Amino acid sequence: MAYSADVIVIGAGIGGLTAAALLQERGFSTITFEKNSYPGGSCASFRHQGYTFDAGASVFYGFSGDERSGTLNLHTRIFNRLGVQVPTIPDPVQIHYHLPDGFEVPVFYEKDRFLGTLIRRFPHEEAGIRAFYQELETVYEILSALPAGSLEDIVHVIQVGARNPGKTMALALKTFKSMGKTARTYIRDEELLKFIDIESYSWAVQDAVSTPLVNAGICLADRHHGGIHYPVGGSGAIPAALCEGIKKFGGEVELNSGVEEIFLQNGRAGGVKLTNGEVFTARAVISNATVWDTFNRLVKDPRYNVPENRFLLAPSWFQLYLGVDAGIIPDGFHVHHILVDDWSQYNEIGGTIYFSAPSVLDPSLAPNSKHVVHAFVTDQVHRWNNYKRGDSAYKKAKEKFGDSVIRRTEKILPGLSDALEVKVFATPLTNQRYLNRYKGSYGPLLYPGQNILQKPQNSTPIKDLYATGDSTFPGQGVIAVTYSGVSCASYVARRLGNPLEYL
Repeated sequence: MAYSADVIVIGAGIGGLTAAALLQERGFSTITFEKNSYPGGSCASFRHQGYTFDAGASVFYGFSGDERSGTLNLHTRIFNRLGVQVPTIPDPVQIHYHLPDGFEVPVFYEKDRFLGTLIRRFPHEEAGIRAFYQELETVYEILSALPAGSLEDIVHVIQVGARNPGKTMALALKTFKSMGKTARTYIRDEELLKFIDIESYSWAVQDAVSTPLVNAGICLADRHHGGIHYPVGGSGAIPAALCEGIKKFGGEVELNSGVEEIFLQNGRAGGVKLTNGEVFTARAVISNATVWDTFNRLVKDPRYNVPENRFLLAPSWFQLYLGVDAGIIPDGFHVHHILVDDWSQYNEIGGTIYFSAPSVLDPSLAPNSKHVVHAFVTDQVHRWNNYKRGDSAYKKAKEKFGDSVIRRTEKILPGLSDALEVKVFATPLTNQRYLNRYKGSYGPLLYPGQNILQKPQNSTPIKDLYATGDSTFPGQGVIAVTYSGVSCASYVARRLGNPLEYL
């Protein structure tokens, strides 16, 4: 049978683009279809009135110059493999936390400096602080020593286990541990435990008890090794570079090309039908859509439907894209901030404010004497379902809620309301429309107590249909979906008879 390509990828999110790039470099032909006019999904940039805004993600791991640092340095390894450059700027502080009762915690790249901030606030917990963060360090050391690959690839698992028996066993045991329960074996102070909760919530949108220790080891230890780096030109530089790598090796990325259906032939995924009616066939199909969008929308056979309650549905976001006078940003202001007014509401809708000002690092993102500000809070699509796009009532509701977030943000940027030049608001309906994500959600989360290995992997119940992105192991966040793309490419390549070389 003549195929349109060896592999078709649905969605130009970071997971899908990573899988396509590595497969294409290995010699497989790929076509990636993306409904929007730009790649990247929530890791994209857009221009508006002279400003460049990050659509979503803005904290990036995996760009260390040290290629020896294992699976946690995936971006450097991937772009070196592709022969593509992504200039970045190191960020000395991952996140500056502004918490109730004047509790301020900048998370510095230098681990001892960060721990010193906690120890000064909680001198009676010094031993517990050091022991807990050493647990995360241990997870990091194990992960960084193992090559990236699919946990479903038996050959890979056997090879890694044979070469690293001690580390493999230790990692397997740690998959049963929770970040929060581990913290509670060392720490008793409730305020400090709340800080550890917000450390988890900052990327996982779950408290620490609900967050697997392995995920914490990935996100909270690597910041003190590889560090945080911001791509020059904004987050869109990452998907742009992946597209460059795909095309360099002969692959195709088709923008403005939405997929209507994954069609099945004799029980296997045979290819896709686009919204314009065109049909493309392949040996394998990779979906970068959420688990609900893949099996409840793109796969038409109801036998494969996935109930919403099979996983916890993560919230969506209300986002604020602001252009401001540069004078509002003081000298020494950090790029990324999290603001919590009330511990009892931090995990409620809108309870935590996420805030970034990336033009502090990269002035090219804003006009002269201006800065870019991106703020967002959790939200739910049901709060907006009664509105229609373009209606005055919808606009007024967005303005009212957005202005309330701006006023709260003035706790760390006094006078922000008066410094605005550009103001764009996006609701969960916006996320749903642009990203084709079920209810605009941040994706599926595990229920408390579930093992991280219970997260869906790259294979699916349908032969030759694979998955990547935040619906798959290890979960949410750019570095996590990058790993899922590497894992998916590794698994598909072996199934198609030409295994990848390990990163």
